[in-house]
Amino acid sequence: MLDLGCTLSTAESCTGGYLAHRLTAVPGSSGYYKGSVIAYSNEIKIKVLSVPPAVLEKEGAVSEAVVRAMAQNVKRLMDTDYAIATSGIAGPGGGTPQKPVGTVWMAIATPGGCLSQLFHLSSCREQNIVLSTYHALRWLSEIIGIADMTDKK
Repeated sequence: MLDLGCTLSTAESCTGGYLAHRLTAVPGSSGYYKGSVIAYSNEIKIKVLSVPPAVLEKEGAVSEAVVRAMAQNVKRLMDTDYAIATSGIAGPGGGTPQKPVGTVWMAIATPGGCLSQLFHLSSCREQNIVLSTYHALRWLSEIIGIADMTDKK
């Protein structure tokens, strides 16, 4: 991203900061990564990321509408070119028949708009956090057309 002159921010729920950890583990990431909001509670999604309470109430925290709002608003808040948002049910509890453990919504806000994607991962909490982070970095790499960011440690 540094070579492209682009900046990045993240808004994390189910990944709980692991995405930010992976990004900042890369030497030189301070040149493009501005920061993260770990919005684990709905209160922080509303107060910090300006997710409309009515959207949370109607759709639930693990929904396309919520991650799109999270991504767009953290992009605006941190004045970045790109932003990634994650929200999901990591497990082992919290799943429902409609949204079982391993259901993860992600969004990436770009200079041209916002993309969102639904993932159905595993029943293991740790795997869901790691896999969500992997998918987010892989997807961002595809969008911006750079070498796979998932290989960076």
